[in-house]
Amino acid sequence: MVVTKDTIIGDILDADAAVAPYFLEIGMHCLGCPSARGESVGEACMVHGTDADALVAKLNKHFGN
Repeated sequence: MVVTKDTIIGDILDADAAVAPYFLEIGMHCLGCPSARGESVGEACMVHGTDADALVAKLNKHFGN
């Protein structure tokens, strides 16, 4: 899986739930919420005041990209 800022969080979690801690460690504790699962990485990072590029890089490293 290749992750971008436009990738939907639910799709990422469905691909590998082991990435949930990456979201939790930057303050995204609402992963179980249906609206959170429907947000893109970029949208969620903007709401939580975090660096979307850093999270995308970390997720892509996890997925071997």
